Amino acid sequence: MRKRTKAREYVLQMLYQVDITQGNWQEILENFCVNDEYQDLSGELKDFSAELLGGVIEHLQVIDKKISKYAANWQLERMAFVDRNIMRLGCFELLFRADIPPKVAINEAVELAKKYSGVESGKFVNAILDQIKIEKEK
Repeated sequence: MRKRTKAREYVLQMLYQVDITQGNWQEILENFCVNDEYQDLSGELKDFSAELLGGVIEHLQVIDKKISKYAANWQLERMAFVDRNIMRLGCFELLFRADIPPKVAINEAVELAKKYSGVESGKFVNAILDQIKIEKEK
């Protein structure tokens, strides 16, 4: 598995933890890094993970507003925690990371949804992020 893909998986887990516990993201990142199960989360991988996690948290209001705009008939707080956080990560990459091509951001989010969520989640995530991408390109 590629390093950035692995980092996104870790960030999803950390976003989920932040969402559930309302904990401090820096503490969650540090605790994550000292866990033996995640020993590979160091150096470049840790830096990229911290950029993504911190960026999502920093821009959370803007991100949630964008997702809510395109999630017809879905209130953000009623979405599955995993789906919501996958879309938050993908939306952050689309809106705030010029170094990540939109196609990559969407594909990575869809793959996370297929791996960690329900059968239809990949389509749901793809539809919303694609609308955000189209709006941004206008």
